[in-house]
Amino acid sequence: MRTLPDNPNLDHLRQQAKDLLAGLRDSDPTVSLADAQASLAKQYGFRAWTDLKAEVDRLRGHADVADPALARAIAERYGFGEVTAPMRSTSRSDHMGRPYLLVTDRGRFAVRTMDNWIPIVDTGTDVALQQAAASAGVALPAPARSASGAIVEEFNGHRWRCNEWLHSGPPLAAPVSAVHTYAVGGILATVHGLDLPVDRISPWHASRLSTVPWVDLAAKAAARGAGWADALADAVPTLVDLDTIGQGEPASAPVLCHNALGPGIVRLGPGSRLIVFDWEHAGGQPPSWELGDALLHWTVDPGGEVNAAGARALVEGYRAQAGQVPPLDMTAFSGAATSMANYVHGEISRALDAADDEERRHADRSVQHLLSHLPTRTTLERLLDVTVVTAS
Repeated sequence: MRTLPDNPNLDHLRQQAKDLLAGLRDSDPTVSLADAQASLAKQYGFRAWTDLKAEVDRLRGHADVADPALARAIAERYGFGEVTAPMRSTSRSDHMGRPYLLVTDRGRFAVRTMDNWIPIVDTGTDVALQQAAASAGVALPAPARSASGAIVEEFNGHRWRCNEWLHSGPPLAAPVSAVHTYAVGGILATVHGLDLPVDRISPWHASRLSTVPWVDLAAKAAARGAGWADALADAVPTLVDLDTIGQGEPASAPVLCHNALGPGIVRLGPGSRLIVFDWEHAGGQPPSWELGDALLHWTVDPGGEVNAAGARALVEGYRAQAGQVPPLDMTAFSGAATSMANYVHGEISRALDAADDEERRHADRSVQHLLSHLPTRTTLERLLDVTVVTAS
């Protein structure tokens, strides 16, 4: 589920809806802006655009303001200059930590805590990937080093990491238009073509991180009286089937890659150039796995419909850059299915263990959204059907 920023901007959401409209019209030219707004609202976990607008009003002005002394300490250690405005959070805490915007007399910088961050490769390796990708033409915010040369520094018991701030629009939303998925294919091929070594496949994509069966988790949710317990019980067969995708099939050698290249972390920069953020979870995947993951997350709408034009364009963009496309069959979705299962399990656990009402409210909405928008084997087969000719 998408998460609203701490100080949401309705104009940004309107722009997101317009970007989404282009992707929806790849499949159905009669789709209206109101349809795109309704689809976007559902991606944020709301029933309708009016509900999303109400949430924007509720959250406006709720950004956290960091201690000015902390802002000055970060700016000094990273050589960012003199702080000229309060350092405000830009979003709630996520899988890495909480992001903030730091404004100084030298510009803007994206800084974030890394308290939730579980790196797959060491920091030097992910920075090397970013530098190589940038040199190869991929647009991304450059990671910053402190005066000592460190990427991650500790302040007040928290780990922090900083990047340059790049001007961009709001994150994209699936299904993304074929114009942009073509560019995504080229970015994937560029990163894979770097052929940087990595010693293993990302654990997040390689295997289920929990051994608790889905049926047992559903029983636990029912016992806790979770409002989505019935939905989880109904989703168990789908979740069990996703667990079998690629099972027992040998994986090809991994390459060091972005490892989470979905539309939620890509934005349109000047000239509609795609800017790729969030490289901190870089890790190893076979190229076909990351390509399969991209097809699922960039070209399938929340209802499970495939943007065939977008899927074909993504594969063609990959081929135009690399000269060929890695094998695409059901095993190409192994990593996507496994990471989806790990994410769903994590969100369910977070909802069941939420410590306060606001956290529980957000987590429950996330679980409800996930369970009602799970990919199915049928969706994956459809993706293969529309891309197999392009990939051959």
